[in-house]
Amino acid sequence: MTSNQTVTSPRRPGAVQPRGGERRGTELLSIGAVLAFLREDFPEVTISKIRFLEAEGLVEPQRTPSGYRKFGPTDVERLAYVLRMQRDHYLPLRVIRDHLDAIERGETPPALPGTDARPGPREEAARELEAPVGGVRLGRAELLAAAGAEEGELAEWESYGLVGPGPDGGYDADTLQIARLVAELGRFGLEPRHLRQVKAAAEREIALVDQVVAPLRRHRNPQTRAHAEATARELATLAVRLHATMVQAGLRGRGR
Repeated sequence: MTSNQTVTSPRRPGAVQPRGGERRGTELLSIGAVLAFLREDFPEVTISKIRFLEAEGLVEPQRTPSGYRKFGPTDVERLAYVLRMQRDHYLPLRVIRDHLDAIERGETPPALPGTDARPGPREEAARELEAPVGGVRLGRAELLAAAGAEEGELAEWESYGLVGPGPDGGYDADTLQIARLVAELGRFGLEPRHLRQVKAAAEREIALVDQVVAPLRRHRNPQTRAHAEATARELATLAVRLHATMVQAGLRGRGR
């Protein structure tokens, strides 16, 4: 980061300071400068991700009169904390928010799950996603244990096309996450047959993203093809946010 971007560089350790404690005279960072800083430790972070975390209330940057975001060191520390908890401990945002709320109150945040334990199947699978295709993935028994499901349930999910093994017969981290969500929805009485509409909607969104990035993926330049994958991830995030917001808005409308 260049010297004209910040006067007080945000700290990289996991400690987070309460909001509102920026010193007078501290130069604030644009969202682009924050992105450049965070990418040193979190290469996959995007501007859309930062905006999403802001929308979720996990960070509250200041705004210029013209509406541009300006982040202080505390904002950047909070963003780094959220990204680290997601990457290293797979914590959902609601749990991370509880951690940050505890810090705001001057309390010690809850203990991190499995900090001293061997990485679980999901962590192992997530690491394998970064490895070349053909690496070890979750076996069927490991997936069942990690998702808290029975063999009959998994067979039914597969019959409806909600989950499935890869070409090597193993299951990746995305499949595990889907299995866990399907199991959770089952506790509310939603059966796999009810979720075919969700799968169909996801397939339509996949087709929409593919339509945008397909020309980039066919490009001869390797950097352009790499940009296609980053663009696909960003578009997928935006599509999921739009879908969730529309569902929530529709449900609120029916409750009036």
